[in-house]
This record gives sequence, structure tokens and C-alpha cells, in this order.
Amino acid sequence: MSSSLALRQARRLSTTAAAAAVTTATTAGGSTSSTISVSKAKSKLKTVFDPDKALEIYSSVSPHYTSPFSSRYTQEYTVRRLLKSHRFSDIESFLESHKRDPKISQEPFLCSLIRSYGIAGMFDQALNTYNQMEELGTPRSSISFNALLYAGIASKSFNRVPELFDEIPKRYGFSPDKFTYGILIKAYCEMGSPELAIERLKEMEEKGVEITAVTYTTVLHSLYKKGEDGEAEKIWSQMVETGRHLDVGAYNVRIMNLHGENPENVKGLIEEMNSNGLKPDTITYNYLMTCYGRNGMMEEAEQVYKDLAENGCKPNAATFRTLIFYLCKKGRFETGYQVFKESVRVHKMPDFNTLKYLVEGLVKKSKMKEAKGMIRTAKKKFPPNVVKAWEKLQKELGLVNADEDGANSLNSNQT
Repeated sequence: MSSSLALRQARRLSTTAAAAAVTTATTAGGSTSSTISVSKAKSKLKTVFDPDKALEIYSSVSPHYTSPFSSRYTQEYTVRRLLKSHRFSDIESFLESHKRDPKISQEPFLCSLIRSYGIAGMFDQALNTYNQMEELGTPRSSISFNALLYAGIASKSFNRVPELFDEIPKRYGFSPDKFTYGILIKAYCEMGSPELAIERLKEMEEKGVEITAVTYTTVLHSLYKKGEDGEAEKIWSQMVETGRHLDVGAYNVRIMNLHGENPENVKGLIEEMNSNGLKPDTITYNYLMTCYGRNGMMEEAEQVYKDLAENGCKPNAATFRTLIFYLCKKGRFETGYQVFKESVRVHKMPDFNTLKYLVEGLVKKSKMKEAKGMIRTAKKKFPPNVVKAWEKLQKELGLVNADEDGANSLNSNQT
């Protein structure tokens, strides 16, 4: 038997076994040999990239912890791991097995399957699951419909969302709520049609449906993205007039569309946020850092990074990506390497392209030990599909002995 055939068979067995374990545990009250809580499973799934291991972790969750809401995220993490390996048939087998669970008659439980199909890009299966609700004995309301529309967004089937919005509530006799409208407006904006989204905003006002801050912000971002600044300013004025819709997210969208300009403009908006009782978050300061970087003001950018904790914020992966990128542009690769080590320490490493830029710079500066140490660490932290890219870069830069020569480079900063 070839190794590839053996692997495929092992995968099928693993998926089947995991699905059976979940079904047995939830239908018969049984448990796997070593059960864990949902929170423990979520923690493990965040660091596991092998889909078969992810299935094992999912199947080990104690049935005591498998309420529809608590288990949703572990299910979605597992689907994402299978998706990374393009194992669509395994995703379908995994999710379909849940339809034999007695909890399928609970609407939130079925909603988790619809959402997961959307995340996997399998919108037809999501719609089929929704259409099976009578057969499965599951009540229908705007909750499951919202899950279906979410699946349309997640699977990038944006054009299906308006069609379903106009069709399904009439068919089943329920009214769209503020979240239903919010998802519809998101679909229009993703389709590049914010003008249609604005029409729906007017419809919401006429029908007395609450317009959330998130919905307003979605339209605002779409208008800025399309270059319709005048219309965006009209929406902003409406938000300012009501006062109810101004939140950190709205300000961040406004800042994002200014951060390539004068840093003083960004700082002015941050001061305005503070005066309105809003606390800037990490995203806000990332934009300010980007603005400084684009203007070549690296001392100021680094100071923003250093002041994050004082401002009650923690750096995220985008923080490290931004700072490392602009440090590299200035040729400050050694400083970039120190920032990289901190990103490893707090488990917020930037993306491959940013770190590739840094590794190449270290090699140019003859910092071979640091470059080798970086690659060694990255190969441990990135998923298998990205590890291949690191291995290719390793060969291109002549760092084929990175695992040996760089073994001790980051020891003091590893956790």
C-alpha cells in the first residue's frame, strides 16, 4: 500500500471515529477515555494545526460541556483545521454526523452547523441544513435565518444574501431583526454597493428597526473604501447627530482613512475619542503607528509601541507586523529582530511576508545566527502549509543548517 493511500485511509478512519465519538457521547451520555472541558479544547485547538489531532481534541470534550453555545467555537476551530487541508468531504461527514444528535431539535445547535458550513465555504450545504429544519424537528426563527445569512457572508456568497432576505421571512412568516438587516447591509457593502446599503438604512428607520453602531460603521467603511468620501461624511454627520452610534469601531474606521496623512490628524481624532469618553484600543494605536511609519517618523512609531501598556492596551500581531515592516524599511533589522523576539514571547507573531523581509535583511547584514534562529522558531510556530514556504526561503538564503546552528539563538525568549 502506498504511503499516500495509507494516509487517506487513516484520515477517513480518524474522521469517522471522531464523529462516532461525538455522537456516542452526546446521545448515550457516554464519554471518551479522557474528557476535557470546552475551554481546554479551545486552548488546545488554537495551537494544533493537524486536522486529525483537531478531531481527536473535539471528540474528547466531555458531553457535560456540550451545550449549543459553549461547543460552537470548538466546532468552528475543528472545521477551520480541516479546511486548511482542503478536506471538504471530511468537513461534511463531521457536520452531518451532528444531525443524529438529539440536540439538533434545538435551534442554536443547528445554527452552529449552518455557521460552520459557511466558514468552510460550503454555502449549498448550509442552505440545505436550513431547509431540513422541519424534517429535523427544529423550530425556525430569525436566529437560524441570521445564521444562514452569516454563512452567506462567511462563504463569500454575498449575492445570495439579498435574495434570501427578500424570500425566506415571507415564506415562513417572521420579521427580520436588527441583526438580519446588519448582515444584509454587510453583504451589500462587500459587493461594493454601499448605495443599496443606505437604502436599507432608510427602510430600517421607516420600520422602526434599530440601527446598530456596527451597521453604521460597516456602511461608513464601505463608502471610504469606494472613495465616496462625501457620502461617508454624511453618514458620519448622522452618527454625530444621534451620538448613539459613535464608538471605538466607528472612530477606528475614520482614523484608518486618515492614517496615511498627517499624524496630527490622527492624534486629533484620538483626542476627540478621549473627550467623548471613548478609550482608544490597540487597533487605534496601530493606525497611529502606521501613520508615523509612512511618514518616516520611526522614533514616534516606536514610542507608540512602548506606550501601549501605559494606555491599557496589549500589542497584537498587527502591531508587531507594522513595527517590524517599517523598521526593515529603514534598514533597522537588528531592532526588528528584537521586536520579533517579543512577538514570539507573547504568541503574536506577524505573517510570513513580514518576517521574510526581516530574515532577508538580517542575512544582508551578515546576522546569520539571528536569521537561522528566526527560521528555526518560525518553523515551529507556523502551520504546515506555511512551513513549506519557510523551508524554501531557508534554501534560497543558504540557511539549510538553521535547525542546528540557530538552536540557541532564541532560547532566552522562548516560552
